Amino acid sequence: MQRATFAAGAALTVVVAGAGAAPGAGAAQENTAGKPKLKLIAATNSVTLDRYEWDGASGVFLDLGTYVSVDDAPLEFKVTRKSYKDPVVAQQILRDGTSTKTKALPAGLVKDFSGLPGFIDVSIKNAAGEEVSNTQGTYCPNNASGRIRPDAPATSKYPQSCPTNPFTLGSVWGVEKGWASNTSSIDYDKPVDLPVGEYTAKVGVSKQYRDLFGIPDDQHTIKLTVRSEGEGGEGAGVAASRSSAHGGGHGGHGTPSAKDPAAAAAAAAHHYGPRGADAPTPPALSHALEDRGLAHHLGDGPGHTDGSRIAPALKPATKRPSGRAGVPANVPKPDLRSLPAWDIAVTDGEDGDAPGKEYLAFSANVWNAGPAPLVVDGFRAPGKDLMDSYQYFYDAAGKQVGYTPSGTMEWDPRVGHEHWHFTDFASYRLLSEDQTKEVRSGKEAFCLANTDAVDYTVKNANWHPENTDLSTACGQQNSISVREVLDVGSGDTYTQYRPGQSFDITDLPNGTYYIQVIANPENRLQETNTKNNVALRKVVLAGEPGARTVTVPPHDLINAP
Repeated sequence: MQRATFAAGAALTVVVAGAGAAPGAGAAQENTAGKPKLKLIAATNSVTLDRYEWDGASGVFLDLGTYVSVDDAPLEFKVTRKSYKDPVVAQQILRDGTSTKTKALPAGLVKDFSGLPGFIDVSIKNAAGEEVSNTQGTYCPNNASGRIRPDAPATSKYPQSCPTNPFTLGSVWGVEKGWASNTSSIDYDKPVDLPVGEYTAKVGVSKQYRDLFGIPDDQHTIKLTVRSEGEGGEGAGVAASRSSAHGGGHGGHGTPSAKDPAAAAAAAAHHYGPRGADAPTPPALSHALEDRGLAHHLGDGPGHTDGSRIAPALKPATKRPSGRAGVPANVPKPDLRSLPAWDIAVTDGEDGDAPGKEYLAFSANVWNAGPAPLVVDGFRAPGKDLMDSYQYFYDAAGKQVGYTPSGTMEWDPRVGHEHWHFTDFASYRLLSEDQTKEVRSGKEAFCLANTDAVDYTVKNANWHPENTDLSTACGQQNSISVREVLDVGSGDTYTQYRPGQSFDITDLPNGTYYIQVIANPENRLQETNTKNNVALRKVVLAGEPGARTVTVPPHDLINAP
């Protein structure tokens, strides 16, 4: 998988170097300070893709190796919404080194945070010259990218993907000057149904974006060979890993390929409800994350949660803090906030749940609006499955200036967890229609990880958080200490198929209820504000025993049941 990714980058460099001109050369664009020159380029004039089948679906994911190159100035966008009652607003940020200007994109053009919709036009013809597919693709500037000039910045300051959490509040998209990013958008629910054979693909930027950004009308013709999965050695592995791709939330998303033994074994060991409601939600990854997908199992492990890399383990303090605990009054603190629940479904429960019962499962996220990260260290007494935890505080220069006890961390041995959980981080409650009575409760401990970019426009947001991978962020059974961090701008999602992520509704009457998500319920953590820790989501239960249903009305403008 990594070899395939690196090969694409090398091919891109060769194309540009061979052309003997900087990206964007020849473009009919006004050379305005701070305005990037954009050009569609192709890394290669021929690609071979695998056709495979899994879970009743079949087809090809079109990664044709086309990129948007950026020159003269970075390509940058700030995408926000004031609240869930307001639409998404996108602005282009123009930087000329001495000043910064903003340019609003047309109202309604960008509707969510996944990228620029309808950016790429792709037409595919078969060997007889007949058009067999005509699609438009969303372009995420944060997709897999790389340098195309040796004098370009060595690393990119921009985030690695475009967020897909339905309750995202703000995002930053960008491509560095002298870089190019992949234009492919992969929809795992809608592979292109191309039989094995030879094709010709034509790729171009749609007219509305050519006019908006002054992009030349370059059309790239690419020879496309579609082969059956397993024909090409390494290609089969690529297809297998993509079919088991993963993303946002604590655990893998997607259905493993039957031709991948490790994935098939893991899938066979996991139980899903008869209606499939507690199966992992379909993956919705950007190409940047999908292209590096190496996970072959459900639950936590290398490559989870964001899939972009195996994150480095964060190191706790070398020893327990000593001296008098204290928090300076003016020290920066985190601000924990809850998102409304989503991915709500009726299931028959997880492994270990009582048979014959029905559960209301959901996904939940608590995020940090800053301006400081949440840093919690756990220290273990030898032989115990419990750690004492401490919250640490830092000044503006990054020097530790205080600490305070924050409760405990406990070892969670359940399949799908198997790591250290910080207790009392969040709790879930099912409330009556008038929100005055608690009818069900779910106390939940969390392993903290930066699974979702909720708002990267807040002050001190970290666009490159380290602990995105649960296999390293949350320790092992033999760990003597761990450090768990929730960085500014990021949130921690637990998805509906995690053990314990549900309410028992077997004997609960039909009617209207509210799922309440509470961050820091016991106020064990020091925050800048504790008045924004609660979120509610309305649900309506109906149906007969054994066939219960749930309806989830939109939350303001967000229709994400």
